[in-house]
Amino acid sequence: QVQLVESGGGLVQPGGSLRLSCAVSGSILMINDMAWYRQAPGKERELVAAIAIDRRTNYTDSVKGRFTISRDVAKKTVYLEMTSLKPEDTAVYYCMADLRPWSASRRNYWGQGTQVTVSS
Repeated sequence: QVQLVESGGGLVQPGGSLRLSCAVSGSILMINDMAWYRQAPGKERELVAAIAIDRRTNYTDSVKGRFTISRDVAKKTVYLEMTSLKPEDTAVYYCMADLRPWSASRRNYWGQGTQVTVSS
């Protein structure tokens, strides 16, 4: 059974930093794109950052220069380094992986979400 488990969320003051991690477990044939999304109260889920299998990255404009996405292929883990955090970054952050398990078809899998709160 495929699982994505996020960690690293929490409460941080404006200007602070956090590092989110998302580890994929299960019998995986291949992991393609991985990404971080977020959803703030009353808002739709939005793409924050994505990283392809060749490590090409893209970011939503509001986090460019502040957030960095990376991945460790051997550990099947994706990271989101967040710096210069702002109150408007407060949201539940979700990990997503486009992957193919050994015993199922390729599709997007999601983590359970981790809360990030930026407040003084």
